[in-house]
Amino acid sequence: MSTATQDAPTQDRVTLLIAEDEESNYLLLKTILHKYCDLIRAKTGKEALDMFQQNKVDLIMLDIKMPEMTGIEALKEIRKISQTIPIVMQSAYVFDSDMEEARQAGASDFITKPINIKVLKETLSKYCPALTF
Repeated sequence: MSTATQDAPTQDRVTLLIAEDEESNYLLLKTILHKYCDLIRAKTGKEALDMFQQNKVDLIMLDIKMPEMTGIEALKEIRKISQTIPIVMQSAYVFDSDMEEARQAGASDFITKPINIKVLKETLSKYCPALTF
């Protein structure tokens, strides 16, 4: 049974796929972003890959540490499908080796938790200019 969720899509809005297994972290992102874009949520890397293949997505945020398939593993699989989709990695546990592996796998950027709202908005706007805050 899939645990992925999707808000009702709105025409001409940016669609952001958020892969985040922690409910509180997702709710924070949803609170910040739901007014500006349509959100699709996946709770695992595998769900993120499936949701990307099933939906038109403008931008992806992947948590590095997730069950079933890590964010970096999902990143690698998504990059086999699309080299152009912006993918922003996020993690509370930032290690240089994780950041380097994510960059080598094709991550567009990296943000740390706890989420800094200003940095989040600046980062997402950089990769998706249609996303206006």
